[in-house]
Amino acid sequence: MMKPVVQLEPTGCGIASAAAIAGLTYVQAKEIASALDIAAQDERLWSETNHMRMLLEHMGVKLGNAEQPFQSWKSLPDLALLSIKWRLENGRPFWHWVVFVRDLKGASVLDPKKSLRRHVRTDFWRMKPKWFIPVINAQSIISPDVTR
Repeated sequence: MMKPVVQLEPTGCGIASAAAIAGLTYVQAKEIASALDIAAQDERLWSETNHMRMLLEHMGVKLGNAEQPFQSWKSLPDLALLSIKWRLENGRPFWHWVVFVRDLKGASVLDPKKSLRRHVRTDFWRMKPKWFIPVINAQSIISPDVTR
């Protein structure tokens, strides 16, 4: 069962979402990101996909080749990296990274935003996804007995 990871920095949604997919803590994911010269404050982390792809690849996670337009919650794969709160600022796209999960308990979104009371969301009508990237495999690079 996948667990949400809360972002410890205001702009750390990408690092936290990658951590949730890989089964890591935020601190572990941030260390990997730092080694790759990726920082939560770098706007490319939430306005481009290359940094997330590189970060997840180094965590042992394989993503689909292309972003796919969101059509419906039912049409999403069982595991996907999702862009919500998509907007243009000075002609540049920005979004908030979350993780969509469909498992034995049903469908939910793992939202890393620190101010939320619940990070496992099922209020799908409130979220406005723009597109998603399918997660092909999500095997952790660390031992599963590590606690979060």
